[in-house]
Amino acid sequence: MASERSDSSFAGNGAGADTAPLALKILVAGGFGVGKTTLVGAVSEIRPLRTEEQLSQVGESVDDTDGVAQKTTTTVAMDFGRITIRAGLSLYLFGTPGQDRFWFLWDELAQGALGAVVLADTRRLEDCFPAVDYFEHRRIPFVVAVNCFAGARNYGAHEVSQALDLDRGTPVVLCDARDRDSGKEVLIRLVEYAGRMHTARLLDSVG
Repeated sequence: MASERSDSSFAGNGAGADTAPLALKILVAGGFGVGKTTLVGAVSEIRPLRTEEQLSQVGESVDDTDGVAQKTTTTVAMDFGRITIRAGLSLYLFGTPGQDRFWFLWDELAQGALGAVVLADTRRLEDCFPAVDYFEHRRIPFVVAVNCFAGARNYGAHEVSQALDLDRGTPVVLCDARDRDSGKEVLIRLVEYAGRMHTARLLDSVG
């Protein structure tokens, strides 16, 4: 399986039994109702922390539920989960709130993050533009993970990359946020990509 091949790639970095455990901070971002809470819950090996509240009539004027009419709750602070990629390497996942009025929390959550997953829904692709802009402007490595909803039109990774006008090399992967293996593969792709980006920047700074 692809995830097994990706897992083994981490083993070649010289880590041994006496290596101190490494914990990396990852953000999961995207628009309202795109599946951030679902992804964190699907991959987390611990009971995920959720800060969800019921949608109310008060928020109808600011929460666009077009395309996600079945959604009844919303994250008002963050989601939190943890997954072990291999022995000695764990990821701490922080799901960001999707609505504009909660974006003041993003700066706090982004501090110390290795990278981010930007979840996208092709039915509402424009909803992930703010997250893409946020991470590009702060030079935080990210991958775009297209959550393949039933009934949504299928687009290839190249088409999504063009539609979002992503920087060259930014990975776009297709996923099912409900499936643990699919979510884990997204996270592995992010760690690999972020590792290459941080290494390249370090070499540039000393070169």
